[in-house]
Amino acid sequence: MRKISAVWIAICVLFAAGNIQAQQLHAFSEPSIIQPGRILIGYQKTTNIIYPYAIKSVDKGSKEVLAQMAKGVENILQVKAAKQGFSETNLTVVTADGKLYSHLLNYTDNPQLLNIKIGASMNFPNTDALFTYKTDNEAKVYDLTEQIAARKPLLKGIRDNKYNITLSLAGIYYKSDKLYFQFGLENNSEVDYPIETFRFYIKDAKSAKRTAKQEVEQLPVQVAGNVELIRGNSQQNVVVALPRFTIPDKKVLMIELMEGNGGRHLGLKLKNKTIIKAQRVE
Repeated sequence: MRKISAVWIAICVLFAAGNIQAQQLHAFSEPSIIQPGRILIGYQKTTNIIYPYAIKSVDKGSKEVLAQMAKGVENILQVKAAKQGFSETNLTVVTADGKLYSHLLNYTDNPQLLNIKIGASMNFPNTDALFTYKTDNEAKVYDLTEQIAARKPLLKGIRDNKYNITLSLAGIYYKSDKLYFQFGLENNSEVDYPIETFRFYIKDAKSAKRTAKQEVEQLPVQVAGNVELIRGNSQQNVVVALPRFTIPDKKVLMIELMEGNGGRHLGLKLKNKTIIKAQRVE
């Protein structure tokens, strides 16, 4: 009798375990539903949708809707109707922080909301997009630049000082496919210093004449800090993230800081031996 009871208990345990596993598999396989937000757009007015990060992908559900990036910026999408009274359609946007935004678009003759700022509350946290190796996850890059900006100087003596303005390279850091340049900007004059250009380019170490063909521009991926103004009698830190690179023989990296409507221009010249000493960060 005891043997029969033991067998019966074992069968019940196995049956219960099977039910639990089936429930877990069912729960795992259930799709996550994203509820799209509704936006009303018109034919004679443009609606501006402002996203927290640069737009990487846009897909319209209908040709009766027009969508374009605002000129000169990366995170504003301009949307309007190509046809009056179009049928309801959708708009899908993926941004550089790996988030997907889904919108339902409906027509109205007189849209009241023309400038819509998308915030964290409208983000869908479980829809992170996957990027290829060469595509940047802008949010992660920005977080790291902020962390590096708070670090103590790693380098000494790499600076240019003129007109009571100082540009100094405090450190170079490396992670994955990015180089992070940490700068100190200091203004010991009473006059504010509006920044017109903060430029990076590789050029010949010795060139009799400067031409655009001899320069290879290095475009920042992200910047942390104020690169618009250095106020009088102040100092600030700036970190610039660039795609990873090294400098060929007989060439140098030029870093230019130029004043808007002024002549207080500064510059640094770096050789490859400085770049390859970048400190790795995790």
